[in-house]
Amino acid sequence: MATTFRTRTILATTAATLLATVLSAPAATADSGSDQCTFSKTNHKYAGTPWALQRVNLDELWSQSKGKNVKVAVIDTGVDTTNPQLTHAVNGSLGVNLLPPKDSKHQPVEGAKSKPTTDTVGHGTRVAGIIAARPMKGTGFVGLAPEATIIPIKQNDAEGHGTATTLANAIQHAIKVKAQVINISQDTANAVTPGDDLHNAVNEALNAGIVVVASAGNDGLGGNVKKTYPASWDGVLAVAASDRNNERAAFSQSGDFVGVAAPGVDMISTVPKGGHCSDNGTSFSAPYVAGVAALIKAKHPKWTPREVVAQIEQTAERSIAGHDRLVGWGVVDPVRALTEDDHPIESPRSDAGLTHAEAPTPAKLTLGETPQQRTARIATYVAVGVGVLVAGLSGGAVAARDARRRRRALEART
Repeated sequence: MATTFRTRTILATTAATLLATVLSAPAATADSGSDQCTFSKTNHKYAGTPWALQRVNLDELWSQSKGKNVKVAVIDTGVDTTNPQLTHAVNGSLGVNLLPPKDSKHQPVEGAKSKPTTDTVGHGTRVAGIIAARPMKGTGFVGLAPEATIIPIKQNDAEGHGTATTLANAIQHAIKVKAQVINISQDTANAVTPGDDLHNAVNEALNAGIVVVASAGNDGLGGNVKKTYPASWDGVLAVAASDRNNERAAFSQSGDFVGVAAPGVDMISTVPKGGHCSDNGTSFSAPYVAGVAALIKAKHPKWTPREVVAQIEQTAERSIAGHDRLVGWGVVDPVRALTEDDHPIESPRSDAGLTHAEAPTPAKLTLGETPQQRTARIATYVAVGVGVLVAGLSGGAVAARDARRRRRALEART
């Protein structure tokens, strides 16, 4: 029986559900228009700046890198290039549609013969937008790596026709077209361990110098801890979801395999045809980190996957020293990842990312009077001495005068 894969999103389960689901807008900025998510050219734009981008100084970030010419393979449900923010971000000629023409019951699969630049589900279009959406007038939403190139690899759909075999084939295609980063926002259903073909494909991508980023999973409610694949394999950067407080989102999967966390709640992104919608899930945390990986690869093209991953982990924002099973090494900090990069590293340090408060400067211990007190005392002595001297001189002068007067009076009588 083939191992099936599911896309990692809280709200997207079927194409019909996606088209009808009411999505909440982030509280950080006002949303314009209806919050009903539809796939049409008249779909509203998000006028403000999403909270996940408000936490980043984009000018400082982009002064270091914009991800120019870095190819990011998005293995997902396709990427719709009719959204104007993705039209020039996607290279459809390098993409591929790997969906089988028929399912196990020999029924036609919707979209099986379509191009990888179409997306009836909207999941892959959201993922691609978070990575590399181009700036556009009228919205504050933009991809973290707005000069990176998206390679769309359609491997899954709303019915979950993606398997370990098709995912392995998708990774092989990404290797063939020389992608530098691979984003996988899906995992095996029921945390089933896939076969060797998929694991071998992941290792082959890593050996080819490709950074592999995967979502950790959305089954974290109730403290559920379990491995997910391909996220939990060595070398893959597993991404959990964080909220506005830099804490683990309640749904986010926990485990020792988690590398870092990234925003995954109320994530604004592009949808098919045009405009934006909000969604939740580690599906949208992973591309946030994949965008950072693209920025690093553009600035440091010779860095290995291990060095890129270690850089992201080391510069993440942490509340404790070392690794945490909830958010890994911390919540990704794009600016620090691009500015604290003097030399490559192989693994993060336990104390990296923590803010150490400086101890207050102790007061100097002085036995007796301080220099200031001594100066004041001497000044007082001098003032008193001068006063006494003046008084003594004045008194002496008066006594001498009186003595002269008495002597003259005595001489006059005699």
